[in-house]
Amino acid sequence: MLEYIHTFYEYTYWATARVLNAAARLSPGQFTAPTGGSYGSLRGTLVHTLSAEWIWRMRFAEGKSPTATLAERDFPALEDLRQRWQAEEQAMRGFLAGLNDEDLPRVVQYQSTTGRPHQNILWQLLVHLANHGTQHRSEAAVMLTEFGASPGDLDFIVYLRVQQGQDSYF
Repeated sequence: MLEYIHTFYEYTYWATARVLNAAARLSPGQFTAPTGGSYGSLRGTLVHTLSAEWIWRMRFAEGKSPTATLAERDFPALEDLRQRWQAEEQAMRGFLAGLNDEDLPRVVQYQSTTGRPHQNILWQLLVHLANHGTQHRSEAAVMLTEFGASPGDLDFIVYLRVQQGQDSYF
């Protein structure tokens, strides 16, 4: 199970980098332009995704329950977002590196941002977080494609093939 989680997080970092690299091809106006997405813009979607990564890591790695998400206004430019994401990725990598199989069934108790108590098993939270990122990277990819800056294929099998030095296409 731990190998699966490590692999899926490596995929997550790879796919996120593809999305952020594609976003770098946009103008600042396109980055913040209103879209039909749930979070108002590409920036809004990416900030939401980063915010979720930070909040969940704080809950299961540090035992803290943040009471608010990250604010979109704190990331006026893509580079601001990229820098914070790199720091978050490093923090998560450090947490994941310290895990062993005995940690995975641990029950994590936390509160939602509204203060509601919850508890879940650590491995389930880790899978949830990676899956959540997949959903929002897909939404971001649609927005990027509409702006003419597709990140390309984000499929897990493409990641695996790239890691193996193979042709990434089907």
